[in-house]
Amino acid sequence: MTRYYFDIRDGEEFVEDEEGIEFEDIAEAQMEAAATLADVSKEFPLRSPQPLGISLSIEVRDSNGPLFEAAFQFVTRH
Repeated sequence: MTRYYFDIRDGEEFVEDEEGIEFEDIAEAQMEAAATLADVSKEFPLRSPQPLGISLSIEVRDSNGPLFEAAFQFVTRH
């Protein structure tokens, strides 16, 4: 089993995962990142007060370094 760390980047704010979660393979880590991203995104309003919208990502790494990033962005169109 490999321990994966899920760091969250919300615009300029960065929260490092210090504990991580063990999974059998990277596919399970990808599913966890997507599910976490969906859960966290529910906390945002659909219309952003920020002129450039909202950007959120989960940067996934293991003990060897970065592996992939799951991200989405709400963009305000006028």
